[in-house]
Amino acid sequence: MIVVADTSPINYLVLIREIEILPRLYGKVVIPQTVRKELLRPVAPEIVRTWTAQAPAWLEARTPANSADSSLSALDPGERDAIMLAAELRADQLIVDDREGRRLAEERGITVIGTLGVLKEAATLGLLDLRACVARLQTTTFYVAPEVLKNLLGE
Repeated sequence: MIVVADTSPINYLVLIREIEILPRLYGKVVIPQTVRKELLRPVAPEIVRTWTAQAPAWLEARTPANSADSSLSALDPGERDAIMLAAELRADQLIVDDREGRRLAEERGITVIGTLGVLKEAATLGLLDLRACVARLQTTTFYVAPEVLKNLLGE
């Protein structure tokens, strides 16, 4: 299975200390070099920078072979490169939270999942407690619409 991830899901999974569910769900995860750079920026939380600087072997950083697609110019560089890399690698899944990024990826036939979808999938497999993870996620800057959260938690 080939899975490509954008910055936001990696960032939040590190922050809530659930990053290790990615290799348990998918084996290897590929990120663009631009995403790696975003995770290492001084404005990123220290725990995220430290984790990224010592990233495990299951995380592979690559640069897309193709030049930037102008139809992706509205996206930030990490999302743009994640979509391009997912398309190049014919990824089974792209982990991205940004609504516009998701839409543009889906238009290209790329299957997308977000941070909440990853957590739900892991919870379904008994790998974590979804309510506890969502509670930790809500202590970060992650935004989720209340109705989405109610639906996710079955309330």
